[in-house]
Amino acid sequence: MQAIDLYNKLHSVQNGTVLCQYSMETCERLVGLINEINELKRERDAAILAHSYVAPEIILGVADYNGDSYQLSKNAMETPAQTIIFAAVEFMGETAKILNPNKRVLIPGTNPGCSLASSITGEQVKELRNKYKEHTFVCYINTTADVKAACDVCVTSSNVLKIVSNIPNDKIVFLPDKLMGENLKNELEKMGIKKELVLHTGTCYVHEQYDSDLVKYFRIQNEGLRIASHPECSPSVAMLSDFVGSTSQMLDYIRGLPENAPVLLLTECGLSARLQSELPTRRFIGSCNMCKYMKSNSLENILQTLKEPEKAKEIKLSTDVLSAAKRCIDNMFKYAE
Repeated sequence: MQAIDLYNKLHSVQNGTVLCQYSMETCERLVGLINEINELKRERDAAILAHSYVAPEIILGVADYNGDSYQLSKNAMETPAQTIIFAAVEFMGETAKILNPNKRVLIPGTNPGCSLASSITGEQVKELRNKYKEHTFVCYINTTADVKAACDVCVTSSNVLKIVSNIPNDKIVFLPDKLMGENLKNELEKMGIKKELVLHTGTCYVHEQYDSDLVKYFRIQNEGLRIASHPECSPSVAMLSDFVGSTSQMLDYIRGLPENAPVLLLTECGLSARLQSELPTRRFIGSCNMCKYMKSNSLENILQTLKEPEKAKEIKLSTDVLSAAKRCIDNMFKYAE
């Protein structure tokens, strides 16, 4: 790759929307790292998976696959590479490992946590199961492997409504995302589906920051504004949105809008950066809500992971956790049909 190629991909990313600016000088510095990474990954039989929330130079420079956590875990199964470098957060690497137990999964980020995933543990789920013995336990895919292992069914933000609707039990414990659970309750009520939902208290610190008053202000100030939000936002924000969906669903929604429609994306700002590169003439409104965990991934630490994989953070799970968590994910496919 030449610096001009990278610049052509990145220069339309607006300064202020993400904490970066891609001048030609910046691209000349980045392209050396990119070319070294791309050469090394071929030598080491490695594939790089990058979530849409990481920096755009990773997605557009070195990623073999990019998307949301569920799509990337499926991509990990598709690639013949035996080493997966997952530029995202740790629980996503765990999901990839659950689906690919014989592959090596490495995490390059220096701070690969998640406020939502860390809000509950497998032991806490077991305690809840003693309290809610008649309930089916449904966990969002944004959970750790030990939580998945303690639950009955896994869901994504794109299939949660369908799966919960299809579960024959009317008593559901949904965890860990409280705001997604509240949005789920509202959607079930609209459909006339009666379910008793017990919710946990977890939230994504990025999505919970979005405020309905600010959304109303943007709507007033921008004629024809289209607002797309993630279901991890509050119900008050979701109700003001034109579209609510997963990361991949929001991408499809924005791509299908009229060329002149301004857009407000209520999710982590990496998605806006990706779309600004893909749709350079589109006008994106709003500021950056950045995930410090996703943004701990960099070209530098991906390169270091390739150079010294033995020193990198490797996902290792016990056989019992792998088996139980895989059963939870398999049930997702069962109820999604």
